[in-house]
Amino acid sequence: MNEKSDKKIRLAGKDSVERLEVKIGPRKDVVFGSESGSPVVIAGPCAVESEEQILRIAEAVKKAGAQALRGGAFKPRTSPYDFQGHGEEALRWLAKAREATGLPVVTEAVDEESLRLVADYADVIQIGARNSQNFALLRAAGKTQRPVLLKRGMAQGIDEWIMAAEYIMVEGNMNVILCERGIRTFGNHTRATLDIGAIAVAKSMSCLPVIADPSHAAGDVKFVPPLAKAALAGGADGIIIEVHNDPAKALSDAKQQLDLKQFSELMDEMRMLKLV
Repeated sequence: MNEKSDKKIRLAGKDSVERLEVKIGPRKDVVFGSESGSPVVIAGPCAVESEEQILRIAEAVKKAGAQALRGGAFKPRTSPYDFQGHGEEALRWLAKAREATGLPVVTEAVDEESLRLVADYADVIQIGARNSQNFALLRAAGKTQRPVLLKRGMAQGIDEWIMAAEYIMVEGNMNVILCERGIRTFGNHTRATLDIGAIAVAKSMSCLPVIADPSHAAGDVKFVPPLAKAALAGGADGIIIEVHNDPAKALSDAKQQLDLKQFSELMDEMRMLKLV
């Protein structure tokens, strides 16, 4: 067996290491992958649009039961003419929301320049689907020693997804959370196909926590709640959901963002079903 294969088994192999827990937040009290704890719910807007907006949403999702706050400061968009995010200013607003609510912050880095800023402000660095095989960025994220939420690429096999995590882990950073966010298939009724089976397979193949992103998979707000429940019933260690105070006016991904009332109702439903 060659050196690379040995390293793969040593870092991510389920048979050779115990299941890893990833703890985030100032007090490390939000835990992904706990055998005894509940799944983690991360919620917040697709994009951070203003200080007032992110503070209002953060307070609402915390009240509803979310344990962490998401929000995009840097937005990689299909079109270069679409809203690209407020950058460092948005990171400052996220930091204020964390201070006000105590919610750890999850936000995306899109390149090595933004990674340096995100590592300074955020509790968790998100690597999006478009960058899931940007190996230089993955290694750089590993070197920060910050927890990393790694989304599965839209055409990425499960082996490739886990090996992308290895690029982070070989830098000594074992705090990696895998995120299934839907893949491209022949289906066109949702934005992507949420691969529930991949959650179970990835957990069987690796020691890493695995969560799901029903918002990006659905692409339509009416499908987000059933996909969220399905992912948790299928064994996900958490979900990350887009929530906006006024989705109709959102600057990005308006159709897939729950409003504050819808999110609160979803949390109630998931608690009733004992999913969270």
